[in-house]
Amino acid sequence: QVQLVESGGGLVQAGGSLRLSCAASGSMFRINTMGWYRQARGKQRELVAVIVSGGGSTNYADSVKGRFTISRDNAKNTVYLQMNNLKPEDTAVYYCNAQIQVVVTRPPDVYWGQGTQVTVSS
Repeated sequence: QVQLVESGGGLVQAGGSLRLSCAASGSMFRINTMGWYRQARGKQRELVAVIVSGGGSTNYADSVKGRFTISRDNAKNTVYLQMNNLKPEDTAVYYCNAQIQVVVTRPPDVYWGQGTQVTVSS
């Protein structure tokens, strides 16, 4: 059973930093794209950042460019999100997402973490 477990959320003042981690566990053949999404209260879930399997290609939402950095450690099956210069509008539940191929004979499935709350006070 594949699971994604997030950590690192919390309460921080505006201008501060947080680092989120998401570790994939269980039996799997390969992890393709990994990413972070967020959902603020009353709003739809939105993409924050994604990183491909090789780690060389990333994509960010315009609202976080220059402030957030996504990275991954393939040896640890873990993706990170370094968030700097946080703003109150970054307050949301952050979800980890991964496309995981469990066995070589099946196409990848999409998995989600349970979410971690990030609150930025003004």
